[in-house]
Amino acid sequence: MNSRQPQGQATEGPVYSVVVPFYNEDECIEELYRRIVTVMDGLGKSYEMVFVNDGSTDSTPSILERVAEADGRVTVVELRRNFGQTAALAAGFDHASGEVIIAMDGDLQHAPEDIPAMLEPLEEGCDLVSGWRKRRVDNFWLRRLPSATANWLIRKLSGVDIHDFGTTFKVYRRDLLRHIKLYGELHRFIPALASAVGAKICEVPIQNIVRPTGKSKYGLGRTVRVMMDLVTVRFLIKYFTRPLHFMGIPALLTFAVGGGIEIFLFFEKLHHGWHRFELMDERGPMLIIGVFLMMLSAMFMVTGLLGELLVRTYYESQGKHIYYVRRIHRKDVRS
Repeated sequence: MNSRQPQGQATEGPVYSVVVPFYNEDECIEELYRRIVTVMDGLGKSYEMVFVNDGSTDSTPSILERVAEADGRVTVVELRRNFGQTAALAAGFDHASGEVIIAMDGDLQHAPEDIPAMLEPLEEGCDLVSGWRKRRVDNFWLRRLPSATANWLIRKLSGVDIHDFGTTFKVYRRDLLRHIKLYGELHRFIPALASAVGAKICEVPIQNIVRPTGKSKYGLGRTVRVMMDLVTVRFLIKYFTRPLHFMGIPALLTFAVGGGIEIFLFFEKLHHGWHRFELMDERGPMLIIGVFLMMLSAMFMVTGLLGELLVRTYYESQGKHIYYVRRIHRKDVRS
């Protein structure tokens, strides 16, 4: 990793950090780098570029190293293997030092020329600005339809009213990312996670460009992973600090159904005669189902209680809070 100080830059760090993960994108790197430099130079503020090599097997590593040797504003983060886009972005965020972090893909499907428009909402108090591929140009069945379906589901489950969760092209205030931990495929759910900590989220239309070289690294295979992570995000947003509420609903439902079955069988046995009506002979399957549901209810409840204990241990052992402070107003303090 190259960690040289950008040329002519103050020691307190740059204003902007441009984070780009690369995986086998050797044909795109130099053009993307030139376009980023042109756009960022035009902003007239200090910046750095953090390029993450996510275990590429082509000539991506050597090209990135050459770019870093030629420009002190470039830091290359080399991962030991291909960890995936979420991990690559997390590595880039961890090594970025700018007050504002701009994330984008390395395959030239995101236009650096859209960066100035993406930065404008920050002046209006936004904490996260998400790109919106308003006019999609990719394959309808393989990309646009699955994406539209996933965006609709995420929008409904998260309560975040934006159109495009899937694009990596986003702008973040640095202090927001400190509250968000990424794993799995969670990079596409960052707006939902950010909303959970009270971030103000804006959306800006961006260009959707046909990939000029190479082929996409994504296919329908990631849909299942996205759906599983969607369940995780829903839990993190709604129930992370109160898991018993999450498990309590199915516990109460299964207990009500199971208990109802057992009460029905009890009165039926009384009606037909306590000694003349054999439950296992007459209602054996129903009796077993009722008992099973009541046992399942107890399992749900115990799981919820264990979750409550784990959450409390998590917060208390690490000194974490279940709230996030934006700033403090006092006569002698502005933070």
